[in-house]
Amino acid sequence: MRPFKYSVTSNVNSATKMLTANPNAKFLAGGTNILDLMKEDVERPDELVDITQLSLTLIKPITEGMNKGGVSIGGLGKNTGTANHPLIRQSFPLLTQAILAGASAQIRNMATNGGNLNQRTRCPYFYEVSMPCNKREPGTGCGALEGINRMHAVFGWSENCVAVHPSDMCVALAALDAVVKVQGANGQIRSVPFADYHRLPGDTPQKDNNLNQGELITSIEIPKNNFAPKSYYLKVRDRASYAFALVSVAAAIEMNANQIIQARVAMGGVAHKPWRAFEAEKFLAGKEATEANFRQAAEIEMKQAKPLEHNKFKIELGTRAIVLALTKAMNGGKAS
Repeated sequence: MRPFKYSVTSNVNSATKMLTANPNAKFLAGGTNILDLMKEDVERPDELVDITQLSLTLIKPITEGMNKGGVSIGGLGKNTGTANHPLIRQSFPLLTQAILAGASAQIRNMATNGGNLNQRTRCPYFYEVSMPCNKREPGTGCGALEGINRMHAVFGWSENCVAVHPSDMCVALAALDAVVKVQGANGQIRSVPFADYHRLPGDTPQKDNNLNQGELITSIEIPKNNFAPKSYYLKVRDRASYAFALVSVAAAIEMNANQIIQARVAMGGVAHKPWRAFEAEKFLAGKEATEANFRQAAEIEMKQAKPLEHNKFKIELGTRAIVLALTKAMNGGKAS
């Protein structure tokens, strides 16, 4: 690990100004990602600004504004506390399931909500500094494009990067139409719809999200919805724990008798950002909740996929995962 300056602040305005003043500085919260990256010499900040003393940990109902009736989740709240909070478990169980599917209990106890959103890809070519990686060092090429790309993207990738976003929590937040509240050095808070928070790689794969330097996630808001009784998070992986998704699906359905009023489907392990399955959702609206309709919706969505040499299996896996997640959502998370 390279030498760096360690700074501490207990004030949000001070924190954002410190990072804005130093383009090579990073925030330090749970440290479950940035410290690993520094040890591997992937990230090389010359200053870490410790923000663990900021009071951004509350989970509370939203009582006014556009998202009234929803919930506000503090950016520095821990993943474990968020997943197990009564308000989240009761009203947004999809988020609870997704968080508890991620990492390990020890990591969830340390990791923060904002840090989860901002974690970097776990692509092995990104972590291996001897290999070319446009995300780590723009202009060097993408080692995974013609390398071992079994774990990589089938949606939205470019010639510059085929890595996937590793978060489970973010897949659920995408399905739940979350809004990210961020504050900059000027003290102003802006709202970023979750669909616009993360980026596809395009020509700038080094940019994971649309945050400006110095901006800090203060909270994440989830609007009120009627998905709680019929929602499910499915994660398909190589082993039962402490593994990233080959494919994951966050599914939620609102019903009127046997007719689907609206459905939400988001996928992980398939793109540079949590992939919202808008085509599948559009097809399901107004349909009956049948396996045949679930299958057709899944096939419509997966037709857009462009697999790489080693991940063609994700097409059928993704199709079946969508069907299974929707089926389990309909059954309240129980087997049919």
